[in-house]
Amino acid sequence: MTPEPQSPAGTYGPMAAPPGCPAHGIGPGGLRRLYGPGADDLGTVYEELRDQHGAVAPALVHEDVPIWVVLGHSENMHMVRTPSHYSRDTRLWGPMQDGTVKPDHPLMPHLAWQPLCCHAEGDEHLRLRAAVNGAISTIDHRGVRRHINRATQHLVNKFCEQGKADLVSQFAERLPMMVMCEILGMPDEYNDRIVEAARDLPKGTETAIASNEYIMDVLTRLTVRRRAEPEDDFTSHLIRHPAQLTDQEVSQHLRLVLIIAYESTANLLANVLRVVLTDPRFRAQLNGGQMTVPQAVEQSMWDEPPFSTILAYFAKQDAELGGQRIRKGDGLILGIAPGNVDPRVRPDPKAHMHGNRSHLAFSGGPHECPGQDIGRAIADVGVDALLTRLPDAELACDEDELQWQETISNRHLVDLPVKFAPKPQQDVMERPTHPMPSPRRNDWQVSTPQPEPVVPEPPAPAPTTPPPVPRPGVMQRLLRWWRGD
Repeated sequence: MTPEPQSPAGTYGPMAAPPGCPAHGIGPGGLRRLYGPGADDLGTVYEELRDQHGAVAPALVHEDVPIWVVLGHSENMHMVRTPSHYSRDTRLWGPMQDGTVKPDHPLMPHLAWQPLCCHAEGDEHLRLRAAVNGAISTIDHRGVRRHINRATQHLVNKFCEQGKADLVSQFAERLPMMVMCEILGMPDEYNDRIVEAARDLPKGTETAIASNEYIMDVLTRLTVRRRAEPEDDFTSHLIRHPAQLTDQEVSQHLRLVLIIAYESTANLLANVLRVVLTDPRFRAQLNGGQMTVPQAVEQSMWDEPPFSTILAYFAKQDAELGGQRIRKGDGLILGIAPGNVDPRVRPDPKAHMHGNRSHLAFSGGPHECPGQDIGRAIADVGVDALLTRLPDAELACDEDELQWQETISNRHLVDLPVKFAPKPQQDVMERPTHPMPSPRRNDWQVSTPQPEPVVPEPPAPAPTTPPPVPRPGVMQRLLRWWRGD
């Protein structure tokens, strides 16, 4: 971004503090910081910026590097759908070219150019993206759902006898990694260290670079192993794709898939569970209606998207966006969370968004998330299987006691303590049981049971006529299909 002076497009004079912003959140040129003191509630910061500047606002990321944050829904969609004007190639960024952003910058894991489809354009983007899409197309979704269910049973077995658990650290942060390690073909690599590194890498912390190095070491070794001995997994199919990716391209794309899928799904799981446990919209007796797990997932995509923002897009030429003059080389943040609450498309941020998938959670345009169905499956099956095992689970603290950690990338629920009657462990290899007629508490349900029809008693059948076999209800069949039964 080119300051005039020290501010994009001359928005402020030198060190002029925007009205309404605390002084400790202001940096050079009077620009608002999106990190550090004063940025612990970025949702409020974004709304202040929207009030001051409209749909596109100037701001500062770590080490006071200037950037634009796109707050409007339509402006975000225009940016991601206009590759002729806006690119994901970080080498185009002015601060990267002039050395302002140094190799040890906290956001370097996001910003360093790599041979990835999300950084490429044109024919190279098509080549790399085709390999990723091709490998994703080989995933056995029915088999993945069965694995999600078994992994859920395994995790629940670790705490079900205690009658209490933290559904963030003991479930939401572990299930996605267990599933992704299985999909990538490295189930033996699942452990506490890889979970910790995957959580740390996107945060821009002092240890983010070391966490990135650990993840890359694991994935590089996997690439070499599968190049020599391919199997029927995502990594092997990525290697064998006609695009002929190099080992570096393979390992870098594995990191992209692993971190994006893990981070987004861990946050999604925690958010959906929180809402199911606390939000009256999910109570069965609320006006006689219920909301299913998939509907809860989509509502969470609007209210608490797994990623608040995506870093970053870069202007390939001078342009105008949201009334702001964008110069060639400027960086722009894809504002997912603020775009989802743009009052022009969502006047009431508390309104139900049932059936509306126009949220920004999976981005859009050429770089739209290709693995979104896997994330939805982990959330759908995982939440339903957990609540089937623990139908009486309830929040073990007041809702206002829940704590969050927020970074420029996402808003992460710290913990979600629950209590329930102790339950026995279940054989992980067995298919889950669905006790009838009351598998869940009578004040909330995840799915809508079908009422039992009143059928007149039929006349006694002739001796040679076998008795009719009752057919499972619609919801029972749907649940069995979800789990691959």
